[in-house]
Amino acid sequence: HFSQRPSPNITFASFQIIMRSPPATISPITSPHASIQTLVVTLLLLGSLVSIISAQREDVEDNSTTSILLSDKTTTTTIPQQSLSLWQSAFVDLCATIAPYGAILCFLAPYPTITQISRDKTVGNLPLLPYSSMVANGFVWVMYGIMKNERSVWIPNTVGVFLGAYYFATFVRYCGPMATNLPGTVGGHLKGTGAVLLFNLSLAASGISNADDVIGKEGVFFCIVLFASPLSALKTVIANRSAASIPLPFTVATFINCLAWAVMGWWKMRDFNIYFPNLLGLSCAVAQMALKGVYGNRSFGGKELPK
Repeated sequence: HFSQRPSPNITFASFQIIMRSPPATISPITSPHASIQTLVVTLLLLGSLVSIISAQREDVEDNSTTSILLSDKTTTTTIPQQSLSLWQSAFVDLCATIAPYGAILCFLAPYPTITQISRDKTVGNLPLLPYSSMVANGFVWVMYGIMKNERSVWIPNTVGVFLGAYYFATFVRYCGPMATNLPGTVGGHLKGTGAVLLFNLSLAASGISNADDVIGKEGVFFCIVLFASPLSALKTVIANRSAASIPLPFTVATFINCLAWAVMGWWKMRDFNIYFPNLLGLSCAVAQMALKGVYGNRSFGGKELPK
């Protein structure tokens, strides 16, 4: 997460749900929904508005800097720093370098599933929620990163927003028009995602002094909700004594991503909104890897399932 959290970076472990069951049989739609065009146009317009807000904030910061330089008074603020050893400092710098790329890697995780949907021309029983939530959660962190002037946060999450929009559009193309197991309907997902985007865009443009903190806390809330799904799935793994439903490569990627963001958020950025949700994601990934090691791909009777 060039951002902090999706990952947002954060938002990452929850996408394991979409990689479990193969598509079933549902009549595909031969032509794209009009909602896809609406979504693309909306994203382009929002991208333009985000660019305007970013430029305005840079102008304000430049003016503030000029005012300070012209002022007769000089104020020195000392921020307490935690002393780090040489190897600790090197590790923090390494995590800060890895974090944005780790976030993008997690955003790319659903791509094989989307490729299968395009090939089979059906979504089966797969949910739409992971893709709509990727767009909404990613946009929240884009706005937070811009307002905090953190390129490492808003750049990777921008990638996540557009990838999420692509996943969403592809899913909707092959989703039955009357499907209600997404959960809800396509229209409901469009309205909910649009409401999140417009709310945060309006809040960022409002000029409210603590708007960035409000958006950051909203991002934390989204991450907690997104991590609830894989955590609840752990109960099923324990009950069945089989971890075949846990995709190990993605779990390892989530572990590395959340570790990098947690370390970066704690020691480098010192931002609760960054390190807290990633600590939750890190704990979830550790629990999943532990269950994978204990139960493996065994079935109820102890017979190993095909990998």
